[in-house]
Amino acid sequence: MSNTNLNRRKFIGALGLGTAHVLFSNPLYAGFSQISGIDPFQKVKLGNSGIETTLLGMGTGVHATNRTSYLTRQDKNKSLELLEYAYQKGIRYFDLADTYGTHVLMAESIKNMNREELALTTKIWTRNGGIPEPERPDADKVVDRFRRELNTDYIDIVQIHCMEDANWTETLKPQMDILENLKAKGIIKAHGVSVHSHVAMKAAVQSDWVDILHARINPYGIAMDKPEPQEVVEVIQQLHNSGKGIIGMKLVGDGKLRNDSEKIDNSLRFVLGLGCVDMMIVGFEDKAQIDNYVKRMETALGEMNGG
Repeated sequence: MSNTNLNRRKFIGALGLGTAHVLFSNPLYAGFSQISGIDPFQKVKLGNSGIETTLLGMGTGVHATNRTSYLTRQDKNKSLELLEYAYQKGIRYFDLADTYGTHVLMAESIKNMNREELALTTKIWTRNGGIPEPERPDADKVVDRFRRELNTDYIDIVQIHCMEDANWTETLKPQMDILENLKAKGIIKAHGVSVHSHVAMKAAVQSDWVDILHARINPYGIAMDKPEPQEVVEVIQQLHNSGKGIIGMKLVGDGKLRNDSEKIDNSLRFVLGLGCVDMMIVGFEDKAQIDNYVKRMETALGEMNGG
């Protein structure tokens, strides 16, 4: 039997114990973790970007496309209450995008929040589809619209959304340069990319432009850039070592694991234990989910820290 098969058997076995992250405790994978204690809302730094926010963040892109999502389709007041509840619990990071249609909801919620405490991320859609208009204006025009929609003078993080091509750092360089200029002016604080392929992620390793990257990560290879978690973690570690902030997403496989309590716990333990993922986002749909994940994270963090 090959070493690969043996390693995979060992990895799957460790998942059952919730200790798969231990398999990455060699120099190739392991990273220094800034996470300590059991607080899901502890402040963490996103690489060398200068952005500091909470370990747990809220995603707003559940079942999202064409500027609609779960939050925009349900009763508006319920969505506003959910966003504000997340803030009251301690979440200070909110993940947005043009394709989610949640800018206006966030703008209304911000009225009841301290804007200076928040880290708001939004994302520019440059591909076909995804948003109603066929036009793809330059990034400065798009960011100006985002600021109007969010009713904010600045945006903490602006990313290029859903990159799949290996050469995205070449084809989108004009937009990257515009975002770099906006950062120099203080209109945005950091820029980066959300990747949806292994080759796009590897391209980000070589790019000094990337401040912060969204990476799909869970121990089951579901809705990830490679079905083998080891291959994904290897690249995430390279990104982390280069000073890029790493935001983990798809922890429950784009919702496919949402009803499997054991696998949710395994995913949280796995990602929290890697040491190369700075923070994680979850697409919450109701207040009970927030409470549930807070308790799960407290348990996982307690186990990690000998509690």
